[in-house]
Amino acid sequence: MNQLVISRFRGLFRWGFVSLGLFLGGAPGALCNSVTAGQSLSVNIGAIAKLSVVQPSVTLLHAGATFANFTGAVTVQYKVRTTPSGSSTLLVKAASDFSPANGPSIANSDLTYTCSGATLGTACSGSQTVSTTTQTNVVTVGGGACTGSGCTGADPNSVSISLTLTDSPTFQTGSYSTSLMFSISAL
Repeated sequence: MNQLVISRFRGLFRWGFVSLGLFLGGAPGALCNSVTAGQSLSVNIGAIAKLSVVQPSVTLLHAGATFANFTGAVTVQYKVRTTPSGSSTLLVKAASDFSPANGPSIANSDLTYTCSGATLGTACSGSQTVSTTTQTNVVTVGGGACTGSGCTGADPNSVSISLTLTDSPTFQTGSYSTSLMFSISAL
C-alpha cells in the first residue's frame, strides 16, 4: 500500500511539474505582446483670417463750432494667413441706416471714415463713405502674409478707424444709432 501511495504521489508530482512547466513556458508569450504600427498624416493648411473690434460700442462726440462734425474712433484687431499668391481684405458696412428717421442718414453719405496705423497690410486711403449696401475697404493684406511668431507685424495686427458724422441743422434732435459690420476674408 505504501508503494501504491508513493507511486500515485510520484505520478501526481510528475504531472504537477509538467503542468507547471507548460504554464511557465507558455506564460511569457501569453502574457506579453508587442505591436508596432505606423500611420501617415497629412494636413492642408489654407488661408484664414479672424477679427475683433476692441470697443464694444462707440459714442460719436461733438466738439468745437456749431454744426461741427461728430467724431469717434474704432480699433479693429485682426489675424491673417494668406497663400503666396493670395490676399486678405478687411471690410466694413452699416447693418442699417440710422434709427430713428429724420436724423443722420447713411443713404445720404453722412457717415465717413479714414484708416490709419495698420500694423500689417495697407490701410484705406483718403475718406471712405459707409454704405448699407456695399462693403468698403479698411485694410488690404498681400500674399504670403501671416500674423504671429515668425511673421512681420504685431500679434494681433490692428488698424484705427476714425469716424466722422455730418451734423446738419436739418436733423431733428434725439439719439440715433446704427451698427457697423466688419468682415475679413483671406485667400
